[in-house]
Amino acid sequence: MKRKTHRGAAKRFRVTRKGKVLHRGANRNHNLGKKGSSRKRRLTRTGEVREERSTVLRLLGRR
Repeated sequence: MKRKTHRGAAKRFRVTRKGKVLHRGANRNHNLGKKGSSRKRRLTRTGEVREERSTVLRLLGRR
């Protein structure tokens, strides 16, 4: 039977063409007034999910 993609994981992670999984930085949703501009800019960047977190790939239907 074909596995379905976990929709919550699909909204939070993105898979590149080379197979890397990217995630958005946390702490960028509320209370932004007390955070500095450079900190907010740093949080906009995407990070790469490490290989140890293979459950993310499984939820995305990649393994």
